Amino acid sequence: MLKRCIAILSTIVLLVSLLPLYTAAADQNQPFHFGFKKSKNGQLPSIDQEGFKSILEKHGSIFLGDTTKREVYLTFDNGYENGYTADILDILRVKKVPATFFVTGHYVKDQPELLKRMAAEGHVIGNHSWSHPDMTRISNDEIKQELDRVKQAVAELTGQKEMHYLRPPRGIFSERTLAVSKQLGYTNVFWSLAYKDWDTKVQKGREYAYRNVMGQLHPGAVILLHSVSRDNAEALGNIIDDARKQGYEFKSLDHLLTGGMSDGFLP
Repeated sequence: MLKRCIAILSTIVLLVSLLPLYTAAADQNQPFHFGFKKSKNGQLPSIDQEGFKSILEKHGSIFLGDTTKREVYLTFDNGYENGYTADILDILRVKKVPATFFVTGHYVKDQPELLKRMAAEGHVIGNHSWSHPDMTRISNDEIKQELDRVKQAVAELTGQKEMHYLRPPRGIFSERTLAVSKQLGYTNVFWSLAYKDWDTKVQKGREYAYRNVMGQLHPGAVILLHSVSRDNAEALGNIIDDARKQGYEFKSLDHLLTGGMSDGFLP
């Protein structure tokens, strides 16, 4: 009886001693949904006030550029093709604007020619995961598999051997997912300017897209647009022209990553 009591007590002591480790592991995987109060009148959005900002900074994530300069960074999420990416690429080529396209496995398989065109015209292709999962709900090995499949497939199509940027699906992340993807060589890229543009059944016209983007424009803005939006494609040229009239320059994410050594010049 005494031996049994001692064994039970030892088990309890062991479990209590391990509790901080379990708690720490749970904290590392606490999910956050990236979000903030939008910019108005050229002021910065409320990212400074969000509790997750320190975690993003700890792992070198991008969500703003240099807020003392009128530089902006144009990024698109490409989960699937809706017929507008070619038009977007046409505008970017004419306007000489670099962009980053975050692509999923579905997009890579479905649109190889558009992927080749993005690379050929000097744009950056980033990783948006193979199957668009909530990465806080999958293992470290599964995260690696999700990212490796996109990187390898893009490399085979375009010759782009390196892939430096990751946009977590749906903007959901944890300290664990940031750490794991950073170890794999990725900089997580979020945004400071966005609007609800992904619902293809609720498109409201080019003026709606224009007002949403221009109304939030601010120094250092990382702009998130979805390429499935007709409104974005129709408004993009005017957005670029009028942002430039306000003194803004469009830079590549590589400009941030290299500390200004690369300006993202298109051939």
